[in-house]
Amino acid sequence: MPDFVDQVVLHIKAGDGGHGCASVHREKFKPLGGPDGGNGGRGGDVILEVDPNTATLLEYHRRPHRKADNGRQGSGANRDGANGGDIILAVPDGTVVKDAVSGEVLIDLVGAGTRYVLAEGGHGGLGNAALASAKRKAPGFALLGEPGDELDVMLEMKSVADVALVGFPSAGKSSLIAALSAARPKIADYPFTTLVPNLGVVTAGDTIFTVADVPGLIPGASEGKGLGHEFLRHVERCNTLVHVIDCATMEPGRDPISDYEAIEAELKAYGKLEDRPRLAVLNKADVPDARELADIVRPMLEERGLRVFSISAATHEGLKELTYAMGEMVAAARAAAPVVEPTRLVIKPKQLGDTGFTVRRVDDNTFQVTGVKPERWIRQTDFTNDEAVGYLADRLERLGVEEELTKAGATAGAEVIIGSMENGYIFDWQPTLNAEAVHQGPRGTDNRLG
Repeated sequence: MPDFVDQVVLHIKAGDGGHGCASVHREKFKPLGGPDGGNGGRGGDVILEVDPNTATLLEYHRRPHRKADNGRQGSGANRDGANGGDIILAVPDGTVVKDAVSGEVLIDLVGAGTRYVLAEGGHGGLGNAALASAKRKAPGFALLGEPGDELDVMLEMKSVADVALVGFPSAGKSSLIAALSAARPKIADYPFTTLVPNLGVVTAGDTIFTVADVPGLIPGASEGKGLGHEFLRHVERCNTLVHVIDCATMEPGRDPISDYEAIEAELKAYGKLEDRPRLAVLNKADVPDARELADIVRPMLEERGLRVFSISAATHEGLKELTYAMGEMVAAARAAAPVVEPTRLVIKPKQLGDTGFTVRRVDDNTFQVTGVKPERWIRQTDFTNDEAVGYLADRLERLGVEEELTKAGATAGAEVIIGSMENGYIFDWQPTLNAEAVHQGPRGTDNRLG
């Protein structure tokens, strides 16, 4: 089992709404005291919240299925059902939420306490007390609770750090972050020692900033080679890049300049990083040959517009100067960053004349009705109860569905699909089911459905 996970698919189910209750008040000498069925409770939401104390998505790798509580059913004596409890899922700062199927970015969660309702619980159904009217004084039915949202999402963590240390494997990035901060990453002299990004907090005068030790990159990392392609996204949020260059490597075909150019090529191929300020660190200056090589390549890197520092993570040589240089770059980047404004709630009113639904002809005598209200009403209807079906017909007629079906050319007996073609509710349309007909008959029946 891994101890660090930065990408995971999460299967989410919000709570279903509780059903409404169909009940009639009864007591001595008052056998029919009127409808008193309560409403169903609302289903719980699934909410993501940024938690500064959460640094990995490991918990969701272990338990990828999460479900909120359902709402309770209403009961007699006008007692409403309890609402289902929400579940709040803590995620690290810098988590991007995507639709697992389409890849569409749903939200980018940055900032402690930021919340996002990932899946909404279903509405509870109305009880018969709430459905009573002058025409229908004692309804013999109640509305069903709506199902909660269900979806699959991908959580992708991007480290929120000010400075990213980039370079070949074993260039000394882990040793450098350990020397600069209290972080204690695993360090060894073999490629890909670092398998997960490490974060360290560094202080330079009045500036406090975080440094990310990004796992080693190699040529082709942006195309999927090595480990770097999995962690390049952790560099995106960093406002400063520090090239850590190994001046003591004994590998054939490698030298500080080619290492720098190879890493720059990968960063450029990945994109999104062209505007980041950079500086270069020539590491392992405690080795005599490395110090000589650093003196040779320093002017070459400075010609490329880089500030260059010769350091030794082992002896701490040059670390103070490097720390203050990084602090200056971080402070400048923070000062230049635009002021973050609170998210504004945008209200989009419906266009004038918008009915809230559409009717389209599928073939000669088949029609499809789509829209929030008709599809919601279908989910709320108990089709085993004729009176409930009649109530649905009344609602659709008042909304104007029957009129639009007539305009579209539907005739009696036409096949009408409300909702999607795959999962919609199909029925044979009878235009006689309209709100002008007065409901008669025992409770739970409708004389129009005889």
